[in-house]
Amino acid sequence: MISALPSLTVSQMFGQRTIRPLSAAALCGIAFIKDSLIAIDTTKGHLLQIDPTNDNTKILNPHQVKEFMDVTGLAVWEDTLWVTRGNSVYLCKLDSLGLEHFVTLPYPANGIAVWESTIYVSCQKLGNIMIFDRDTRKEITKFYAPGVGIENLAVDRETLWVCDNIEQTVYCLDRATGEIQFSVLTPFESPTGIATQRDAETGKQSLYVAYANEEVYIRDNPNAVPNHEITYRDRTFIHPLHYHYNSDERYALSNGYLIEMSYAEELSPLDEVYLPELEWRIALPSETARQKVKHIEPIGLPFTEEIVDGQRVAVFKFDALTPGERHIFGWKATLEVRGIKYRLTPKDAEDIPELPTEFEARYLVDDDDLAMETPTVRRAAREAIGTETNVLRKMYSIRNYVYDELSYGIKPYIDTPDVVLERGVGSCGEYVGVLLALCRLNGIPCRTVGRYKCPPYAEQQRVPLQPDFNHVWLEFYIPNIGWLPMESNPDDVGNNGPYPTRFFMGLCWYHIEIGKGIFFQRLTSKGVQIKKEDISIGELAINHIRFTILEELPAL
Repeated sequence: MISALPSLTVSQMFGQRTIRPLSAAALCGIAFIKDSLIAIDTTKGHLLQIDPTNDNTKILNPHQVKEFMDVTGLAVWEDTLWVTRGNSVYLCKLDSLGLEHFVTLPYPANGIAVWESTIYVSCQKLGNIMIFDRDTRKEITKFYAPGVGIENLAVDRETLWVCDNIEQTVYCLDRATGEIQFSVLTPFESPTGIATQRDAETGKQSLYVAYANEEVYIRDNPNAVPNHEITYRDRTFIHPLHYHYNSDERYALSNGYLIEMSYAEELSPLDEVYLPELEWRIALPSETARQKVKHIEPIGLPFTEEIVDGQRVAVFKFDALTPGERHIFGWKATLEVRGIKYRLTPKDAEDIPELPTEFEARYLVDDDDLAMETPTVRRAAREAIGTETNVLRKMYSIRNYVYDELSYGIKPYIDTPDVVLERGVGSCGEYVGVLLALCRLNGIPCRTVGRYKCPPYAEQQRVPLQPDFNHVWLEFYIPNIGWLPMESNPDDVGNNGPYPTRFFMGLCWYHIEIGKGIFFQRLTSKGVQIKKEDISIGELAINHIRFTILEELPAL
């Protein structure tokens, strides 16, 4: 039997606390019985009762571990526990845990949710969520699964919640029709279980998501020389999922963090130069629906600010840059950053007005070595959309075409889109170049965004973190809707799809938006722009980027 936990409300127990059950290897299905949290450790076959106040863990099935091995989905209704294992669904009484067969699918059953006599079962192989009647054990109907990965389920009143491990997304579905109301990005990768709970006092609903994957770490092996070696270990935990749906703007915000970001240049020329009346411009973080700039201050040297195409830019002025001169200069910003996910359908992009003239002149032209006049790029632009006319479907088709044609690879420089397409391998910047070229040739305004991502280690708070690479993505524009984000390459999982859409019209909390549609850095000498062919910034200075995650933001 499940023992009672201390008499605290769910909000008091959890808050923003990450729950790390003792001894757990890979949590999948999770559920609440009143204020008690239970979970299945699919690797060990342990049905766990977890005290969310201190991570204390109890095995509820000490004599039925083998029967619960490889269970992936878990749900509770009244005094009955429901689980999925292999191709089958089972049920049992909570006080006995003797599994009784309910139904068998042609392929593995992944997740399960129960509301009264209605049973919801997800199956990745079928691409469906099937609905069964408890009394007849017959399939009533089915919904299309919203994502491409393995999905776990939870149900609350009129809502079916679906978490997808590949999509890194939780979907809110109408449980009667299967229609997606909105979706939110989870703050961590590999969500494997979801549970919903309503506070007994306030009636407020809360969501909790389980995660399971492996993490790399450095192990001290005294029998090896050298004694430090890289290896992997299980990583599993449960974390509250916060969300706020803006129905007017058709996006949902999710968990966010207060982040301090520093960007500085250290003058260290490869060859000494003299540059009179030098102005060094560095873009500053943008103010967006998901990113709020709380504070900005200079590093090393003061700067003035100017606005370029609506974006804030720091301007560092030097009377002259002389041989042997050395400086450190840049900015430090404190940012509130959350996940964002837009929910739009092709129907929303029909009967849209014509593009403004200024958009055609600015965002449909080759202004950044996009090779838009080359036969290779023009042919790819035609092949990517086929006969499609809807702008949202065109954008989706272009993305999938680029993912089919390219695979990811880091290079020290960026080639033009024609070279990248012929080579078939590209960095994130090269993915962006190809996407920009194909979109603009098909009449879709696009612009570059990004520059850096905070290392996604949310638990490492108040510890300086340094990104290994810079990173860029893009935004595309739909009249009457506005600018929408799209990642460059992270959703390209290979094998010709199906590709997840987690970052198609979505960004996670660790994306830092800087200088939308403008150059990140520009140099002028005596008012004349310095071309990179003459002197590149990389030949003049070394950049230093540091992130510090200060704290998790409260729910909106």
